[in-house]
Amino acid sequence: MSLALSSESLFDLAKSRQPADRERLLLAIVDLCDTPHSGEAMKTHAIQSLLSSIFMSLVVEAERDIRHRLSQKLASADWAPNALINVLALDDIEIARPIISQSPVLKDIDLVRLLLEATIEHQIEVARRPNLSQPVIGAILEQAEPAVLTALAGNHTAELSPSDMEELVEAARHIAAMRTPLSQHPRLTSQLAKRLYLWVGLALREGLADRFRLDVAVLDEALASSIAEAHNAVTLETTPRTSREGEREAMEQRLIDKLHAAGQLRPGYLVRALREGRLGLFSSALAVLGRFDARQVQATIDSDRPELLALACAAVGIDRSVFPDILEMTRGLNNGRPGGGAEGARKASVAFAPVSTEVAGAAFRQAAGAIVWS
Repeated sequence: MSLALSSESLFDLAKSRQPADRERLLLAIVDLCDTPHSGEAMKTHAIQSLLSSIFMSLVVEAERDIRHRLSQKLASADWAPNALINVLALDDIEIARPIISQSPVLKDIDLVRLLLEATIEHQIEVARRPNLSQPVIGAILEQAEPAVLTALAGNHTAELSPSDMEELVEAARHIAAMRTPLSQHPRLTSQLAKRLYLWVGLALREGLADRFRLDVAVLDEALASSIAEAHNAVTLETTPRTSREGEREAMEQRLIDKLHAAGQLRPGYLVRALREGRLGLFSSALAVLGRFDARQVQATIDSDRPELLALACAAVGIDRSVFPDILEMTRGLNNGRPGGGAEGARKASVAFAPVSTEVAGAAFRQAAGAIVWS
Protein backbone atom coordinates (compact mmCIF):
# COMPACT_ATOMS: atom_id res chain seq x y z
CA MET A 1 0.00 0.00 0.00
CA SER A 2 1.44 3.41 -1.00
CA LEU A 3 2.17 6.12 1.53
CA ALA A 4 -0.47 8.40 -0.08
CA LEU A 5 -3.09 5.68 0.11
CA SER A 6 -2.11 4.92 3.67
CA SER A 7 -2.39 8.59 4.60
CA GLU A 8 -5.79 8.96 2.99
CA SER A 9 -7.10 5.84 4.70
CA LEU A 10 -5.77 6.93 8.05
CA PHE A 11 -7.35 10.36 7.75
CA ASP A 12 -10.70 8.79 6.88
CA LEU A 13 -10.51 6.63 9.97
CA ALA A 14 -9.42 9.58 12.10
CA LYS A 15 -12.55 11.52 11.08
CA SER A 16 -14.83 8.71 12.20
CA ARG A 17 -16.25 8.73 15.72
CA GLN A 18 -17.14 5.05 15.66
CA PRO A 19 -15.25 2.99 18.26
CA ALA A 20 -14.62 0.26 15.68
CA ASP A 21 -13.00 2.75 13.30
CA ARG A 22 -10.83 4.15 16.07
CA GLU A 23 -9.72 0.63 16.90
CA ARG A 24 -8.86 0.08 13.22
CA LEU A 25 -7.00 3.39 13.23
CA LEU A 26 -4.91 2.34 16.17
CA LEU A 27 -4.12 -1.01 14.55
CA ALA A 28 -3.18 0.73 11.31
CA ILE A 29 -0.80 3.02 13.17
CA VAL A 30 0.65 0.03 14.98
CA ASP A 31 1.28 -1.61 11.60
CA LEU A 32 3.12 1.51 10.47
CA CYS A 33 5.16 1.50 13.66
CA ASP A 34 6.14 -2.12 13.13
CA THR A 35 7.26 -1.65 9.54
CA PRO A 36 10.96 -2.59 9.26
CA HIS A 37 13.26 0.43 9.17
CA SER A 38 10.27 2.73 9.71
CA GLY A 39 11.97 4.79 12.40
CA GLU A 40 13.93 7.19 10.17
CA ALA A 41 11.05 7.52 7.70
CA MET A 42 8.72 8.43 10.55
CA LYS A 43 10.95 11.40 11.45
CA THR A 44 10.47 13.22 8.14
CA HIS A 45 8.53 16.48 8.26
CA ALA A 46 5.67 15.21 6.12
CA ILE A 47 5.15 12.08 8.18
CA GLN A 48 5.47 13.99 11.45
CA SER A 49 2.73 16.40 10.33
CA LEU A 50 0.53 13.51 9.32
CA LEU A 51 1.10 11.63 12.56
CA SER A 52 0.53 14.72 14.71
CA SER A 53 -2.86 15.32 13.12
CA ILE A 54 -3.93 11.70 13.37
CA PHE A 55 -2.61 11.06 16.85
CA MET A 56 -4.03 14.22 18.42
CA SER A 57 -7.41 13.50 16.85
CA LEU A 58 -7.24 10.00 18.26
CA VAL A 59 -6.14 10.95 21.76
CA VAL A 60 -8.57 13.81 22.34
CA GLU A 61 -11.69 11.66 21.99
CA ALA A 62 -10.40 8.09 22.19
CA GLU A 63 -11.57 5.63 24.81
CA ARG A 64 -9.28 5.01 27.74
CA ASP A 65 -8.19 1.53 26.68
CA ILE A 66 -7.14 2.81 23.24
CA ARG A 67 -5.08 5.61 24.81
CA HIS A 68 -3.52 3.03 27.10
CA ARG A 69 -2.53 0.77 24.20
CA LEU A 70 -1.19 3.73 22.28
CA SER A 71 0.99 4.84 25.18
CA GLN A 72 2.46 1.36 25.51
CA LYS A 73 3.21 1.23 21.80
CA LEU A 74 4.77 4.69 21.63
CA ALA A 75 6.70 4.57 24.92
CA SER A 76 10.01 3.67 23.28
CA ALA A 77 9.47 5.33 19.89
CA ASP A 78 11.93 8.14 19.24
CA TRP A 79 9.88 9.40 16.25
CA ALA A 80 6.60 9.99 18.14
CA PRO A 81 5.32 13.61 17.95
CA ASN A 82 6.39 15.65 20.95
CA ALA A 83 2.94 17.17 21.51
CA LEU A 84 1.31 13.74 21.60
CA ILE A 85 3.87 12.32 24.01
CA ASN A 86 3.35 15.24 26.38
CA VAL A 87 -0.42 14.81 26.23
CA LEU A 88 -0.09 11.11 27.08
CA ALA A 89 2.37 11.92 29.88
CA LEU A 90 -0.34 14.03 31.54
CA ASP A 91 -3.06 11.40 31.09
CA ASP A 92 -4.24 9.03 33.85
CA ILE A 93 -1.22 7.60 35.60
CA GLU A 94 -1.69 4.08 34.17
CA ILE A 95 -1.60 5.58 30.68
CA ALA A 96 1.19 8.03 31.50
CA ARG A 97 3.48 5.57 33.31
CA PRO A 98 5.14 3.87 30.29
CA ILE A 99 5.57 7.24 28.58
CA ILE A 100 7.17 8.92 31.60
CA SER A 101 9.44 5.98 32.36
CA GLN A 102 10.67 5.28 28.82
CA SER A 103 9.92 7.85 26.14
CA PRO A 104 13.09 9.29 24.59
CA VAL A 105 10.96 12.16 23.25
CA LEU A 106 10.50 13.65 26.74
CA LYS A 107 13.22 16.20 27.43
CA ASP A 108 14.32 17.75 30.70
CA ILE A 109 11.95 20.70 30.23
CA ASP A 110 9.04 18.28 29.77
CA LEU A 111 9.95 16.32 32.90
CA VAL A 112 10.29 19.49 34.98
CA ARG A 113 6.87 20.62 33.77
CA LEU A 114 5.42 17.29 34.92
CA LEU A 115 6.96 17.88 38.35
CA LEU A 116 5.28 21.28 38.52
CA GLU A 117 1.89 20.49 36.98
CA ALA A 118 1.10 16.78 37.33
CA THR A 119 -0.10 14.65 40.24
CA ILE A 120 2.12 13.13 42.91
CA GLU A 121 1.85 9.76 41.11
CA HIS A 122 3.22 11.34 37.92
CA GLN A 123 6.00 13.06 39.88
CA ILE A 124 7.00 9.76 41.47
CA GLU A 125 7.28 8.19 38.00
CA VAL A 126 9.51 11.08 36.91
CA ALA A 127 11.77 10.47 39.92
CA ARG A 128 12.01 6.79 38.98
CA ARG A 129 12.92 7.46 35.35
CA PRO A 130 16.32 5.98 34.42
CA ASN A 131 19.33 8.28 34.09
CA LEU A 132 17.71 11.45 35.40
CA SER A 133 19.80 14.52 34.67
CA GLN A 134 20.83 17.34 36.98
CA PRO A 135 18.07 19.85 36.02
CA VAL A 136 15.33 17.34 36.83
CA ILE A 137 17.02 16.21 40.04
CA GLY A 138 17.36 19.85 41.07
CA ALA A 139 13.64 20.42 40.57
CA ILE A 140 12.81 17.36 42.69
CA LEU A 141 15.08 18.48 45.51
CA GLU A 142 13.69 22.01 45.40
CA GLN A 143 10.09 20.81 45.74
CA ALA A 144 11.07 18.40 48.53
CA GLU A 145 7.91 16.29 48.26
CA PRO A 146 8.56 13.27 50.58
CA ALA A 147 7.13 10.58 48.28
CA VAL A 148 9.03 11.95 45.28
CA LEU A 149 12.28 12.25 47.26
CA THR A 150 11.84 8.63 48.35
CA ALA A 151 11.45 7.54 44.72
CA LEU A 152 14.59 9.49 43.80
CA ALA A 153 16.50 7.86 46.66
CA GLY A 154 15.69 4.47 45.13
CA ASN A 155 16.78 5.51 41.62
CA HIS A 156 20.36 4.28 41.44
CA THR A 157 20.80 5.44 37.83
CA ALA A 158 20.06 9.12 38.50
CA GLU A 159 23.00 11.47 37.97
CA LEU A 160 23.24 12.50 41.63
CA SER A 161 26.12 14.77 42.60
CA PRO A 162 27.80 14.54 46.02
CA SER A 163 25.79 17.56 47.17
CA ASP A 164 22.58 15.91 45.93
CA MET A 165 23.35 12.81 47.99
CA GLU A 166 24.09 14.96 51.02
CA GLU A 167 20.72 16.69 50.61
CA LEU A 168 18.91 13.35 50.33
CA VAL A 169 20.62 11.95 53.43
CA GLU A 170 19.70 15.08 55.36
CA ALA A 171 16.08 14.71 54.22
CA ALA A 172 16.11 11.12 55.51
CA ARG A 173 16.40 12.54 59.02
CA HIS A 174 12.67 13.32 58.83
CA ILE A 175 11.49 10.97 56.02
CA ALA A 176 11.85 7.42 57.29
CA ALA A 177 10.94 5.80 53.95
CA MET A 178 14.12 7.19 52.39
CA ARG A 179 16.50 5.45 54.76
CA THR A 180 16.43 1.93 53.35
CA PRO A 181 17.01 2.90 49.68
CA LEU A 182 19.71 5.39 50.67
CA SER A 183 21.50 2.80 52.80
CA GLN A 184 21.79 0.64 49.66
CA HIS A 185 22.62 3.46 47.25
CA PRO A 186 25.86 2.98 45.27
CA ARG A 187 26.72 6.68 45.60
CA LEU A 188 26.52 6.67 49.41
CA THR A 189 29.90 7.56 50.90
CA SER A 190 31.40 6.49 54.19
CA GLN A 191 30.96 10.00 55.59
CA LEU A 192 27.29 10.11 54.65
CA ALA A 193 26.82 6.57 55.97
CA LYS A 194 27.94 7.77 59.40
CA ARG A 195 25.24 10.43 59.39
CA LEU A 196 22.60 8.04 58.12
CA TYR A 197 23.59 5.53 60.83
CA LEU A 198 22.20 7.88 63.50
CA TRP A 199 18.71 7.87 61.98
CA VAL A 200 18.09 4.27 60.92
CA GLY A 201 16.93 1.17 62.77
CA LEU A 202 19.11 -1.65 64.06
CA ALA A 203 19.02 -3.81 60.91
CA LEU A 204 20.09 -0.96 58.65
CA ARG A 205 22.81 0.08 61.10
CA GLU A 206 24.33 -3.39 60.89
CA GLY A 207 24.23 -3.26 57.09
CA LEU A 208 25.90 0.16 56.99
CA ALA A 209 28.55 -0.92 59.49
CA ASP A 210 29.42 -3.99 57.42
CA ARG A 211 29.43 -2.16 54.09
CA PHE A 212 31.59 0.78 55.19
CA ARG A 213 33.51 -0.84 58.08
CA LEU A 214 32.19 1.78 60.48
CA ASP A 215 33.37 2.08 64.07
CA VAL A 216 30.12 0.98 65.71
CA ALA A 217 31.25 1.77 69.25
CA VAL A 218 31.97 5.40 68.41
CA LEU A 219 28.74 5.82 66.43
CA ASP A 220 26.59 4.20 69.12
CA GLU A 221 28.13 6.51 71.69
CA ALA A 222 27.33 9.51 69.48
CA LEU A 223 23.78 8.20 69.03
CA ALA A 224 23.25 7.80 72.77
CA SER A 225 24.72 11.23 73.41
CA SER A 226 22.48 12.82 70.79
CA ILE A 227 19.34 11.27 72.26
CA ALA A 228 20.33 12.21 75.81
CA GLU A 229 21.07 15.77 74.74
CA ALA A 230 17.68 16.14 73.09
CA HIS A 231 15.95 14.58 76.10
CA ASN A 232 17.74 16.88 78.55
CA ALA A 233 16.94 19.92 76.43
CA VAL A 234 13.25 19.23 76.86
CA THR A 235 13.53 18.26 80.52
CA LEU A 236 15.35 21.48 81.40
CA GLU A 237 12.74 23.63 79.67
CA THR A 238 10.73 24.87 82.68
CA THR A 239 9.18 28.02 81.21
CA PRO A 240 5.50 28.27 82.22
CA ARG A 241 2.66 28.46 79.67
CA THR A 242 3.60 31.73 77.99
CA SER A 243 4.41 32.85 74.47
CA ARG A 244 7.28 30.32 74.55
CA GLU A 245 4.93 27.36 74.81
CA GLY A 246 5.20 26.80 71.06
CA GLU A 247 8.97 26.58 71.38
CA ARG A 248 8.67 23.92 74.05
CA GLU A 249 6.27 21.90 71.90
CA ALA A 250 8.72 22.12 69.01
CA MET A 251 11.54 20.84 71.25
CA GLU A 252 9.38 17.94 72.40
CA GLN A 253 8.52 17.05 68.81
CA ARG A 254 12.21 17.08 67.87
CA LEU A 255 12.93 14.70 70.73
CA ILE A 256 10.18 12.32 69.60
CA ASP A 257 11.40 12.45 66.00
CA LYS A 258 14.95 11.72 67.10
CA LEU A 259 13.92 8.78 69.26
CA HIS A 260 11.76 7.40 66.48
CA ALA A 261 14.53 7.78 63.91
CA ALA A 262 16.93 5.93 66.20
CA GLY A 263 14.46 3.09 66.77
CA GLN A 264 14.22 3.99 70.45
CA LEU A 265 10.59 5.15 70.57
CA ARG A 266 8.60 2.28 72.08
CA PRO A 267 5.22 1.95 73.86
CA GLY A 268 6.90 2.04 77.25
CA TYR A 269 8.00 5.60 76.55
CA LEU A 270 4.35 6.70 76.75
CA VAL A 271 4.13 5.62 80.37
CA ARG A 272 7.46 7.25 81.14
CA ALA A 273 6.33 10.58 79.67
CA LEU A 274 3.16 10.58 81.79
CA ARG A 275 5.05 9.66 84.95
CA GLU A 276 7.29 12.66 84.32
CA GLY A 277 4.18 14.84 84.00
CA ARG A 278 4.76 15.61 80.32
CA LEU A 279 1.39 15.23 78.65
CA GLY A 280 2.53 16.96 75.45
CA LEU A 281 5.36 14.48 75.06
CA PHE A 282 2.90 11.61 75.60
CA SER A 283 0.55 12.99 72.94
CA SER A 284 3.33 13.50 70.38
CA ALA A 285 4.83 10.07 71.00
CA LEU A 286 1.43 8.37 70.66
CA ALA A 287 0.80 10.14 67.35
CA VAL A 288 4.18 9.12 65.93
CA LEU A 289 4.03 5.53 67.19
CA GLY A 290 0.56 4.98 65.76
CA ARG A 291 1.07 7.13 62.65
CA PHE A 292 -1.96 9.09 63.79
CA ASP A 293 -2.97 12.64 63.01
CA ALA A 294 -1.76 14.69 65.99
CA ARG A 295 -5.05 16.62 65.99
CA GLN A 296 -6.99 13.39 66.43
CA VAL A 297 -4.83 12.36 69.38
CA GLN A 298 -5.24 15.74 71.07
CA ALA A 299 -9.00 15.75 70.45
CA THR A 300 -9.21 12.27 72.00
CA ILE A 301 -7.32 13.35 75.12
CA ASP A 302 -9.65 16.34 75.50
CA SER A 303 -12.85 14.34 74.85
CA ASP A 304 -15.26 12.49 77.13
CA ARG A 305 -14.56 9.17 75.41
CA PRO A 306 -11.68 7.30 77.06
CA GLU A 307 -12.42 4.29 74.86
CA LEU A 308 -10.83 6.19 71.96
CA LEU A 309 -7.64 6.66 73.92
CA ALA A 310 -7.76 2.94 74.67
CA LEU A 311 -8.05 2.16 70.95
CA ALA A 312 -5.03 4.31 70.21
CA CYS A 313 -3.03 2.62 72.96
CA ALA A 314 -4.09 -0.84 71.76
CA ALA A 315 -3.00 0.11 68.24
CA VAL A 316 0.58 0.82 69.40
CA GLY A 317 0.88 -2.33 71.51
CA ILE A 318 -0.01 -1.11 75.01
CA ASP A 319 -1.22 -3.99 77.19
CA ARG A 320 -4.74 -3.94 78.69
CA SER A 321 -3.30 -4.16 82.20
CA VAL A 322 -1.30 -0.94 81.73
CA PHE A 323 -4.12 1.20 80.35
CA PRO A 324 -5.88 2.03 83.67
CA ASP A 325 -2.68 3.71 84.89
CA ILE A 326 -2.35 5.59 81.59
CA LEU A 327 -5.92 6.82 81.82
CA GLU A 328 -5.53 7.88 85.45
CA MET A 329 -2.30 9.78 84.79
CA THR A 330 -3.72 11.43 81.67
CA ARG A 331 -6.77 12.62 83.58
CA GLY A 332 -4.56 13.89 86.38
CA LEU A 333 -2.54 16.01 83.95
CA ASN A 334 -5.50 17.17 81.86
CA ASN A 335 -8.16 18.37 84.30
CA GLY A 336 -10.01 15.07 84.42
CA ARG A 337 -10.09 14.49 80.67
CA PRO A 338 -10.78 12.30 78.84
CA GLY A 339 -13.98 12.24 80.85
CA GLY A 340 -16.57 9.53 81.20
CA GLY A 341 -15.84 8.59 84.79
CA ALA A 342 -15.81 4.97 85.90
CA GLU A 343 -18.32 3.99 83.23
CA GLY A 344 -16.03 5.42 80.57
CA ALA A 345 -13.11 3.46 81.94
CA ARG A 346 -15.17 0.29 81.81
CA LYS A 347 -16.11 0.93 78.17
CA ALA A 348 -12.47 1.57 77.38
CA SER A 349 -11.54 -2.00 78.33
CA VAL A 350 -13.55 -3.23 75.32
CA ALA A 351 -10.96 -1.61 73.06
CA PHE A 352 -8.50 -4.32 74.05
CA ALA A 353 -10.51 -7.04 72.31
CA PRO A 354 -8.45 -9.74 70.57
CA VAL A 355 -7.97 -7.86 67.30
CA SER A 356 -4.83 -6.85 65.44
CA THR A 357 -3.12 -3.52 66.07
CA GLU A 358 -4.00 -2.57 62.48
CA VAL A 359 -7.72 -3.05 63.15
CA ALA A 360 -7.50 -1.05 66.39
CA GLY A 361 -5.65 1.72 64.59
CA ALA A 362 -8.21 1.90 61.78
CA ALA A 363 -11.06 2.03 64.31
CA PHE A 364 -9.33 4.84 66.19
CA ARG A 365 -8.76 6.92 63.05
CA GLN A 366 -12.38 6.60 62.02
CA ALA A 367 -13.83 7.45 65.42
CA ALA A 368 -11.34 10.21 66.28
CA GLY A 369 -11.73 11.70 62.84
CA ALA A 370 -15.43 12.13 63.51
CA ILE A 371 -14.57 14.22 66.60
CA VAL A 372 -12.04 16.43 64.81
CA TRP A 373 -14.19 17.14 61.80
CA SER A 374 -17.58 17.31 63.54
